Order: sequence, then C-alpha cells, then structure tokens
Amino acid sequence: MLIGLITAILASVCYGTGSVLQAVGSRKSARREAAVASTTGVTQHGGPSLSSTAKAAMTWEFIVGTILDFLGFALGALAARMLPLFLSQTVISANLVITAVLSVKMLGIRLTRKEWTSIAVVCGSLVLLATAAGHEGGSHAEMATHWWLLAISVALMVGGTVAVRLMGGGAAILAGLLSGLGFGALGVGVRILNGVDPYDLGALLTDPALYAILVAGIGGMYLHTVALQIGSVNGATAALVVGETVLPGLIGVVWLGDASRPGFAWVAVIGFVLAVAGAVAVAWYGKHEGEPGTETGEPLQLVDTPR
Repeated sequence: MLIGLITAILASVCYGTGSVLQAVGSRKSARREAAVASTTGVTQHGGPSLSSTAKAAMTWEFIVGTILDFLGFALGALAARMLPLFLSQTVISANLVITAVLSVKMLGIRLTRKEWTSIAVVCGSLVLLATAAGHEGGSHAEMATHWWLLAISVALMVGGTVAVRLMGGGAAILAGLLSGLGFGALGVGVRILNGVDPYDLGALLTDPALYAILVAGIGGMYLHTVALQIGSVNGATAALVVGETVLPGLIGVVWLGDASRPGFAWVAVIGFVLAVAGAVAVAWYGKHEGEPGTETGEPLQLVDTPR
C-alpha cells in the first residue's frame, strides 16, 4: 500500500509539472501564430487546427512536459496495479494542486479565493480516501469488457476531436473532460491487461485492452493539448481530473472488486464526492474567471481579432 501511494504521488507530480510546461509551450506557440496573424492556426469555428497543435507540440517546454507525462504514465500504471483504482486515480488527479501552484509562478495566473478553497477541498478529500482505502480487487475481466473498453476509447477520442473542431474555443472544458475520460480508460486498461503477470507476449499483443490503452493515451494527450491551447490551464486540468477519477473509480468498485477498509465505506464515499466536487468547482471558476496569458492580463488568442 505505501509503495503504491508513493508511486501515485510521484505520478501526480510528473503530470502536474508536465501540464504547466505544456501550457507554457502551447501559449508560446499561440503568441507566434498571433504575431504573424496566421489564419491557418484555427478551424472555421475558432478551434485550433491540427497544424497549430503540432506546432505547439514542437516547443521545448511542451516536449519536456510530454516526457514528464510519459514518466507519470509509467508510474501511474504501477500504482493502478497496486492500489484500488478509486484511490490511485484520485491521488494521481491531485496533480491539479501541482498545476495550480506552478501556474502562479510560470504563467502569472492569479488564483481567486474560491479556486484556492476548491483546491483545498480536493486535498482534504485525498486524505479521506487514503484513510478509507482497503485492498485492491483483481485484474481479471471478461474478454467482452476488453472489447467494450476499446470501443468506448475510440468513440471518446473521435467524438472529442469532432467536438473541438465544431465548437472551437468553447470546447476547452469538454476537451479536458474527454481527455480525462481517455486517461481513465487507460487506467482501467492497464489494470485488466492480459499477459503482464505472468508475462505472455502473445496474450499481450492480442488483448484489445492494449490497443484501448494506445488509443486513449494518444487521443487523451491530443485533447489535453487542445484544451490547454484554448482555455484555462486550471479549468482544463480540473475537468480532466473529473474524467480520469470517476470512470475508473466506479469500474474498480463495481466490476473489479476494489474495496474500502471495513467500516470506512462512508469515508471513501465522502472523499470521492468531495474530490469530484472540488475539481468541478476549480473547472467552473477557472472557466469564468479566465487567466492572463500576457503581461497585460489579456487572454491569449490564436489569431489577431478586431478591437
């Protein structure tokens, strides 16, 4: 249990730091697009094009952030196999706190009292969950579940990509939520993956869960990048937290046998609800308060617009 918690905390630090570095890279790329008044950086609905997202991914900050994300993924995968999913995913989701603190220093964001209060609620809920967590369930699931996980992962990522292109700048929170659902599906896939213990390459390569992990991971990374380009880094990350916490947490309890300590079920429920509510509050306030992207405090834009 202790090793699993430490692993999840390290994954959270990697993810949180990576998100801020990716946001710095995305905003640097957006400023370059705006400086040349590029009209190729957005879709007709105002969302970032694939080319502008690719340019954001080529900045050194974004590359370092992506490396940290991969490291966080590896650590999170280990945690998902050592802890109940409702605990491992929620601890990993505490990267919201890391993101918020670093965004103050690196992005010049001024968090409101409501946002700090919401972040404090998330931290308190993590303490409750860690206190209530019991043993993790098994990793076996019917093969039909593996296929369903792959189908859902594909639907989420395709639907998210279409939504971003149609909704444009209004899709930031949705993109963050769908990327979180993708990362949640990834966590479930890691948990039920065949051919890991004991190692069997044939079983691993023929398991649909492996391809669900790839689809959800790559698609989730893309949607998270888009969310960072067009919206609040804290709001997008908070929406991601909701997606990657709720789905695997429920699946772990209902289908995989994850459980709380005897007599602590009510503590686990309260902690889980507070974690999700706190993350939703950060997303809500982050969306409506906005955040400064330049020295003048104006939000970043992908293209110049008439004043």
